[in-house]
Amino acid sequence: MKPLQKMVILFALLVAVGFVLAKRQQNAKSESATTTASVTEEKPLPRLVDLGAGKCIPCKAMAPILEELRKEYDGVFEVIFIDVWEDPPAAEPYKINLIPTQVFFDAKGRELWRHEGFLAKADILTKWKELGVEL
Repeated sequence: MKPLQKMVILFALLVAVGFVLAKRQQNAKSESATTTASVTEEKPLPRLVDLGAGKCIPCKAMAPILEELRKEYDGVFEVIFIDVWEDPPAAEPYKINLIPTQVFFDAKGRELWRHEGFLAKADILTKWKELGVEL
């Protein structure tokens, strides 16, 4: 085999290995994004998934609200944020039209309600109560 052919094969192998490693890292990031708020009890909790982006103005306004909810209602419901611009594959299962979108799930993972646009903390808590989650 000629040296040029060996170099081409070696280059192709390096590209393939690089692609596989990048894909694994992307999959790990996707999995960690969907489980950023781990279940603190053994029983499953209802969860609020907010799909947005770090550079979206309404999404930025939602960020401190989500953080407050995450801290104040730990053990009552989960709060998960997915940055759809940083990790598009993680957002695909939610089939969103615009950001931010909030999706409320029961403890069994069934979608209960969704909202598009900014949603205030009081409105989120009211919706959880309407959906039967004791706060």
